[in-house]
Amino acid sequence: MKDQEEEKELIRAVARISRYTICIALVAVACIGILIFSLIHNGQTVSNTSRVKPATNTPTSTAGASAGNTQHAIPADTWKAPDDSTIPAGKPGEAIRYGRELIAHTAQYFGPKGSVATISNGMNCQNCHLDAGRRLFGNSYAGFISSYPKLSNRSGRVAQPAERIAECFERSLAGKTPDTSGKEVQAILAYMKWLGQKVKKGQKLFGSATGQLAYMENAADPEKGSKVYLMKCQSCHGANGEGVLAADKGTYTYPPLWGNHSYNDGAGMYRLTNFAGFVKNNMPFGATYQNPQLTDEEAWNVAAFVNSQPRPHKDQHRDWTNLNKKPIDFPFGPYIDSFSEKQHKFGPFKPINDAQKALTNKKS
Repeated sequence: MKDQEEEKELIRAVARISRYTICIALVAVACIGILIFSLIHNGQTVSNTSRVKPATNTPTSTAGASAGNTQHAIPADTWKAPDDSTIPAGKPGEAIRYGRELIAHTAQYFGPKGSVATISNGMNCQNCHLDAGRRLFGNSYAGFISSYPKLSNRSGRVAQPAERIAECFERSLAGKTPDTSGKEVQAILAYMKWLGQKVKKGQKLFGSATGQLAYMENAADPEKGSKVYLMKCQSCHGANGEGVLAADKGTYTYPPLWGNHSYNDGAGMYRLTNFAGFVKNNMPFGATYQNPQLTDEEAWNVAAFVNSQPRPHKDQHRDWTNLNKKPIDFPFGPYIDSFSEKQHKFGPFKPINDAQKALTNKKS
């Protein structure tokens, strides 16, 4: 009798183990199925990403402007900065290296405690022209020299490259004009000439500016941008946009984005289309055109927030005297259209663009 009971108990135990084994097997099969599906799906995603076309510099209005930190491809023939080994020996090479040093550490030479002159706000040229003007979509200097002399739509006259450098000191560095015939400006020009040595006049370069984002259907929102700034920008640029001073207290480790030591309202970065593209393709730290971290909408909004903050003012009443040449995001009137200064500053820009095209076509 005892043996029979033990035999029944053994049979029940075997049955329980069998049920457990079957359950485990079913779970394993399900997991394998999910894994296979995920691998196939990811493979398709990578394949689709590799076929993404590079963004153009012509913005269009789209609801998708608020969605997308999609990876972008870089054309194989994209401009690359020359190698340092190509810097010539002797005085020409010394000038090139000095020019690059001035671009990278402008404030050490021209800032509030500058060794050459105290004529700028403490920012460096490479705060806006990243990696000393060598980065794609970071305001590179690749085509700078080859594009001059040229007619400046802003001033209405033919400008030389040294004059453009002087303008940057007056606007982006919110300072005074250095001696354009002096050693420093000539060294900067030597560096820029070396950097763009293989670029021909009129040559179209991929990624030479900041990148133009598609226009949003609505205006950029500074309030929404403040939230982006808090999450993505404050850690480097400060809660009040004051930047982070270096140990010498005369230069910045991270530049101020508003206030007395930031760029003034005559700088290119004060135009929202420029700043939004720059932010999208370079910010926060570590972001690139290939791997952006913000959506288009976040970039537009945080640019609107930063450019709605106080900063030095520059008298610009002589800028863009030909109203037909005035950019649609220049936030100071008069204009050839009837839109407000506020809309010219924050958008939406497509209605302005369409209206100006209609006016131009009507005149022609």
